[in-house]
Amino acid sequence: MHRFFIPPSSVQGNTLTLTGAQAHQVARVLRMRPGERLIVLDDSGFEFEVRLVAVEPELARGEVVASQPSTGEPRTRITLYQAVLKGDHFELVLQKGTELGVVEFVPLLTERTILRDRQDVEKKRPRWEAIIQEAAEQSHRGRLPALRPPLSFVQACVDVSRTSGVKVIPWEEEAQFRLRDVLRAAQPAAEGLEAALAVSLFIGPEGGLTRDEISVARGYGLVPVTLGPRILRAETAGLSAAAAILYELGDLG
Repeated sequence: MHRFFIPPSSVQGNTLTLTGAQAHQVARVLRMRPGERLIVLDDSGFEFEVRLVAVEPELARGEVVASQPSTGEPRTRITLYQAVLKGDHFELVLQKGTELGVVEFVPLLTERTILRDRQDVEKKRPRWEAIIQEAAEQSHRGRLPALRPPLSFVQACVDVSRTSGVKVIPWEEEAQFRLRDVLRAAQPAAEGLEAALAVSLFIGPEGGLTRDEISVARGYGLVPVTLGPRILRAETAGLSAAAAILYELGDLG
């Protein structure tokens, strides 16, 4: 069934009302008809199965016939602090990171970030949010990952220092600490690897992070880790690390 994230106000009691672009998509793009069913999500973690009762170009109405908690959300809460990248590479990270299960994205402005103007970054927000929503619908997420305002590297380190959980920053010059070892050390022995865990994951830009930035990160409690002997591109590193984290903590089967 087709899936749509909707404003919570679209469902009143057992009645769904879609207007504007979503009604147009149902009527004109998908050419759905009364009697057909779809899934709607109100970003609460629940999903609602709806039977359409009326479909017009600018208005669609339906009846909620079932509801249940969504099964698409991971227990592990990854916040990905991703340096803003050239071209559409950042969009790729948003799309695939959403599919994998990242719960929050923070655009990061680093020393080697090419696009450093916050206003220019914020101008991309509507497109980035649309990419996240489409990916969340496609991948059966129960909640929309948050897209926070851009932060400088130092601001992000300060932000993370006030949170709990694992705080890692993959770095190509790190050889001692492995991501897996840091994750396992953070898990209380009594809880095992199935317990929920919050992970703050920092990823640098093209050209990588500087030694000064790594020094700053260490000072705020982030742990540099190696992702192995191969050097990954900036748009690959965060996705690879997120997948490894979710697998290690039992969220990828």
